[in-house]
Amino acid sequence: MDLITQRQVSENFITPSFELVETFNRYWQAVMPLGKTTSMAYPFFYLQSDGFWHLVPKPGRVPPLRPRTPSMAWIRENLSGARMDEDLFVLMLDSKTRESLRAALVQTYFAPSIQPVVVKQGFVNVKSYAYAKALLTESHEDVQSYAANTEELKPVRDQGFRKAIVQLYDHRCALCGIRMLTPEGHTVVEAAHIVPWAKSKDDKPANGLCLCRICHWSFDEGLMSVGKDYEVLVSKRVQSDRNIPGHIQPLIDRPIFKPVQE
Repeated sequence: MDLITQRQVSENFITPSFELVETFNRYWQAVMPLGKTTSMAYPFFYLQSDGFWHLVPKPGRVPPLRPRTPSMAWIRENLSGARMDEDLFVLMLDSKTRESLRAALVQTYFAPSIQPVVVKQGFVNVKSYAYAKALLTESHEDVQSYAANTEELKPVRDQGFRKAIVQLYDHRCALCGIRMLTPEGHTVVEAAHIVPWAKSKDDKPANGLCLCRICHWSFDEGLMSVGKDYEVLVSKRVQSDRNIPGHIQPLIDRPIFKPVQE
């Protein structure tokens, strides 16, 4: 529903894309206790038993009806995607019937105490996608509409900024170059502000870097930075007694990995 609202899904064919997996993971993290793990492969596969969800095998593949432990790697290896009943998909394309269906699902399958959490996450998913799009297209008026420092808009800005920066750098760390994505929709990189949001109130892509967790921490601690010629800078403090800088030291003066769009 979120991807249809964002117009990332416009035809009755749903692929196990990174965007779909990431959206599922955000709902899971919002409603489940910390530490509980799962995979979108379970609903993607087992929804077929409800009758409206129809799996589409890849050409030449005849996957078993019930694999012992479905995983996203198995899903992508064996399935092209899935289709819904056409009548249902038509209803989901209409904003009014889609939101009526969303409300019915939330009220039927979630405890009253959890329902506001699910509704809020849906709001954040849709609005953050719009915010990321505004950042990438430099639609300044749309960006300004999210600038209010309210508790409601903070997760929208955070998630939207992350979407924009990670997309621009194609999930690659600007400083060390690492790029790792898991089949379950997890990435090794994060979005970092060059000038912190608290000081700049600036989410524009030019104020962002895509960094792995080690480089992000090193950047925030002032141990790594970027020079005027877009080269990697490493502080001499990295070489201090008892530090083992590992892969950081060879990065000195090496060009950073720049965004896809200049």
